[in-house]
Amino acid sequence: MTDGSWRRVMATGTALTALSMALTAPAFAQTTPAAPADASPPPPETNPGDIAPDDIMVTGTRIVRDGFKSPTPLTVATQEDILNTSPTNNIADFVNQLPALVGSTRPSNSRLAISSGLAGINALNLRGLGEIRTLVLLDGRRTVGSSVTGLVDVNTFPQALVKSVEIVTGGASAAYGSDAVAGVVNFVLDKTYKGIKIQADSGVTERGDGANYSFSAAAGLAFGSDDRGHLLLSGEWAHRDGIFRVDREWNARGGVRITNPNYTNTNGQAQFLIRQPVGVANTTPGGIILNSSGGVANRLRGIYFGQGAAASQFQYGALTFPAVGGATAPSLTQGGDWQVNDQGRNIGLDADDDRRGAFGRLSYEVATGVTLFAEASYNWQKTLFNAGPQSTTSITLTSANPYLQSALANAVSAGLITAAERAAVTSVTVGSTAVDLPYRKNNSSRDVQRYAIGAEGEFQAFGHKAFWNIYGQYGETNAHEQLRDIMNTANMANATDAVAAPAGNALGVAAGTVVCRSSLTAPTNGCVPLNRLGIGVANPAAFAYVLGDPYRDQKLKQTVAGVNLSLTPFATWAGDVSVAVGGEYRRESVSGSVPTQFQTGWSVGNFLPTFGSYNVKEAYLETVVPLGLGLEFNGAVRGTDYSTSGYVTTWKLGATWQPIPDIRFRATRSRDIRAPNLSELYASGTSRTNTLTDPATGRTTVTFRETTTGNPNLRPEKADSVSVGVVFQPTFLPGFSASVDGFDIKLKDAIGQFFAQDIINRCFEGRAEFCAAYGPDPTGDRELFFRASPFNFARQWVRGIDFDASYRLPLANIIQRAPGTVTLHGLATRYIHNITDSGVPNVIPVDTVGQLSGISPPKWIYRFNASYETDSFSVTGTARGVSSGTYGNAYIVCDGNCPTGRPAATVSQFPTIDNNSISGVTYFDLNLTTKIETHSGGRAELFLNVTNLFDRDPILLPETGLAANSTYSDLLGRAFRVGIRFQTR
Repeated sequence: MTDGSWRRVMATGTALTALSMALTAPAFAQTTPAAPADASPPPPETNPGDIAPDDIMVTGTRIVRDGFKSPTPLTVATQEDILNTSPTNNIADFVNQLPALVGSTRPSNSRLAISSGLAGINALNLRGLGEIRTLVLLDGRRTVGSSVTGLVDVNTFPQALVKSVEIVTGGASAAYGSDAVAGVVNFVLDKTYKGIKIQADSGVTERGDGANYSFSAAAGLAFGSDDRGHLLLSGEWAHRDGIFRVDREWNARGGVRITNPNYTNTNGQAQFLIRQPVGVANTTPGGIILNSSGGVANRLRGIYFGQGAAASQFQYGALTFPAVGGATAPSLTQGGDWQVNDQGRNIGLDADDDRRGAFGRLSYEVATGVTLFAEASYNWQKTLFNAGPQSTTSITLTSANPYLQSALANAVSAGLITAAERAAVTSVTVGSTAVDLPYRKNNSSRDVQRYAIGAEGEFQAFGHKAFWNIYGQYGETNAHEQLRDIMNTANMANATDAVAAPAGNALGVAAGTVVCRSSLTAPTNGCVPLNRLGIGVANPAAFAYVLGDPYRDQKLKQTVAGVNLSLTPFATWAGDVSVAVGGEYRRESVSGSVPTQFQTGWSVGNFLPTFGSYNVKEAYLETVVPLGLGLEFNGAVRGTDYSTSGYVTTWKLGATWQPIPDIRFRATRSRDIRAPNLSELYASGTSRTNTLTDPATGRTTVTFRETTTGNPNLRPEKADSVSVGVVFQPTFLPGFSASVDGFDIKLKDAIGQFFAQDIINRCFEGRAEFCAAYGPDPTGDRELFFRASPFNFARQWVRGIDFDASYRLPLANIIQRAPGTVTLHGLATRYIHNITDSGVPNVIPVDTVGQLSGISPPKWIYRFNASYETDSFSVTGTARGVSSGTYGNAYIVCDGNCPTGRPAATVSQFPTIDNNSISGVTYFDLNLTTKIETHSGGRAELFLNVTNLFDRDPILLPETGLAANSTYSDLLGRAFRVGIRFQTR
C-alpha cells in the first residue's frame, strides 16, 4: 500500500472514533439484555400480510392481498442480513454471494472488458442465464441501464435506504415484462423511514492494499397535518484503491495447461498436459527474438533483452510447445526461464473505484387513500483498471534498425552470436510485454439520473381494499467509455521502424541520427523513434506519439409510464377471488459520439457510436382463485407489442396447496420472453482483442481482433419454465422453516453469436461458412480478424434444486432468563444442467455445470450463516463457497490410453487432457457488532468485519496471466473493515 493509502485509512479510522464518541456523548447508557418477545422464524420467503398502500412487495405476483402466498419461490435478504454479512460496503457483493446468482459481472471479472463499456459495473446474473435475462428493479419499477446492453448497475441504487433485497427465482415475465426469464431481483427502499442514520467505514486487506472507505447518510421527516407528508433524503460517497499489480504467491506457481508436443491422433497420448512450473516463452519484458531471417534461419531465436538491452539466452525447459526448432517459436515452456515473462504480475487485481450518489423522495397524502410522490436520484461512478501490458508477438525489425544493431552487438559481446551471424541478419520478429510502455487502462465513468412522479393509494371496492398506483419515470445514463495508453497501430509501426538518417536528409538532422523511416519523406509527421529491445531504453517522448486515449460517449434514455390495480371483486364458496390488471409503456434509446481519430487504427477500442430506439406497449391480467381444501390457483397473462419485433404473449400458471399448516406445496409453469436489447439491435461495431488457440497448429497465444455489429431483425427469446417445491414450517418446532424447490428453464430462439475461438474451431472442422468469418488482420496489429453478429439460433437448458433452511431460537426458551437469540440460516443450490445448443450441425452440446474455468455454474453453491444477537452485541459467522469441478467439461481425461483415430471435428470439440480437476473453495467471514444506546434516544453500532478469515487462496486455474477464477473466488485474501452506524429514533 502507498503512504497515501495508509494515511487515508488512518485518517478515516480516527474520524470514525471521534464520530462515535461525539454521537454517544455524554455517556453510554447500556440496557440490560432481554430475550426478544418475537421468536418467530425468519422464513425463506416473505408473505405480504398486512400491506400498507405505499409498500411494494415483489412476490412473483402483482396481487396485493393479506395472506396470499405466491407459488413462485422467493428469497428475501433483510437489512439485518446485509449489514451483518456483507463482505464489503457495496451491496452488490452481498447479493452475489447468494447461490441463485451465478457468473455476475463485477469489477473483479470485467478488467478485460476494454471495449464493451462494462468495466466497473455490478450487474446480476440469476441461474447463469446471463445478466441480460435477469430483471433488476428498484421498488418494483424498472431503472435505466448503465450499458448499451441494458445491464442495470446496482452501484446506482441508494444503498443507505435499502431495507431488503427480494429475489424471485423463476420466470416472471407475465407479471413484470421482458427480461425476467431467469427471475427478478428487487431492491426495496424504506420509504417511511423517520430519523437520521449515518454510516462510515474503512477497510484494507491484510497485505496492506485495497484500502477503501465509504460514508452514507439518510434522513426521513414527516410533516404536515397528521404527518401526511414525508421527505426522504440520502447520500453516499465511497472509494476503493485499485490493485494494479498481482503480487499474490498463488499467482506465481506456474501451474499451466500446455499442449503435448508429442501428441498425434494415433499414439494414444493426451493433447494437453497440466504441468508446473510453466511460463510464457514468446514474450518478455524487454523483448525476445522469436524468428530471424538471414544466415541460418531462426539462429537468433530465444535471445532476450533486459536492463539497458543486455542480451541473454532464454533457457527453454524440457517440455516446450511448439518445439524449439520448429517453424513457430515456442509459446510455453516448463522449467528453464519460465518466470522471465511478467504478464502474470503486471496485470490488475482490483479496480480503483469512486462512487457518489444522492436520492430524494417527497410524498404527500392529498386525500384519504391518495398519495402523490416524486423521486429523483443521481449517481456517479469512475473506475480505473490495469487492463494489462502492451503485449505483442509481432514486432518486426529490419537490419537497418539501429536499435536492433545495438542490441545484437550486446549479444555478440555476451557470446550468444558471432559478429558474422550478426552481419547476416536481415530481419527479426520480436515478442514483448513492453514493460517500458505504460500499461493499458480502462478509466470509464458514468452518471445515472432517474426521476419519477406518480400517485398511489387504496379504496374500498366490493367490500375489500383495492390498491392502485400510476407513475411516469425518466432515466438517463451518460457513459464516458475512456481508454488510456492504447497503442495506435500505424504510429507504433512508424516509431518501431527506426533507421539512421542519411546525409542531407529532409529533417535537417546530422547523419547517423536515429529517426523514423517515415519522417524522411514526411518530416512533419511528428514521429519519434522507439526502441523496442530492452528495459529502460524507450524514449518517453515517443509515448505521446504511439499511445492515445480513445473514448466513446453514449447516452441511454428510458421513459416508462405504468398503471396498476389490485382488487378483490368477488368470492366463491372457497374464498375471495383477487384480480390485478395494469399496463406499461416503455421507450429505450441510445445515441453517442466518437471523435473520428478514435474510430479506427487502435489496438483495442476502435469505437463507433450506436444509435437506435424501440418502444414497447404492455398490458397484463393476473388472478388468484381459491379452490378449496387448501388449494389456490394463480394465473397471469401479458400481451406485449414491440416496435421492432411485433406482438408476443407471455403467461404463468401456478398453484399452492397447503393440506396441513406445517406443509405447503407450490408449482408454476410459465412462458417468458426477452426482447433484443439496443446493442444486439443496433451496435455499429464494437471491437475486442485477445488470444486464442489455433486448432490447426496447437498454438495457444494467437492474437486476434474481433468486431461485433447489431442485427435489427432479431426476434424475442422464449423460455418455458417449471418450478416445483415444498415449504415446511413444523408447528412442533417453532422457529424452523425450510423449503426445497426444483427449477427447469428451457430457452429457445436465444440470441447469441459465435466468437473468435468458436469460429476458428468450426472452420477447422471443415465448415466453410465459419472460415469466411475471419482472415488476417488488415491493420497488422493482430494476427487474425473476426466478424461476429447476433442471431436467434441458440437453445439453453438450465435445471437445478434450491435449498433454504433457517432456525431461530431465543435462548430463554431453553435456559431461563438467558439473553439473546441464535439464528441459523443456510442457502444452497445444486445445479444439474446448464447446456447451450448452438444449433450448428454435428456439434454436440456440452453440459457446463461444474466447469470452473469461467462463469458456468458449479455443481454446488452454498452460503451458511450462524449468528448470536443480544440487545448489546451480535456475532455472525458466514461460510460460503463452491464445490470442486473441472477445468473444462468438454475434455476427455486420459493418460497414455487416449482415444485414437478420431475425426478432426471430434478432436477439436472434445480434446484429451491428463488432468481436468479443479478444487473448490470455502471461505469464512466474521462480523462483530456492539450496540450502544445513547441518552438522546439514538443508537450507535461499532462493527468489525473480517472476510476470508483463514486467508484461503482463490480457485486456481491452469492458465497464464491471472491464474484464478475471478467470478467465484476471493482474490484479495483476508481483509478487514471497521465502521460505525448511528441512527436516531
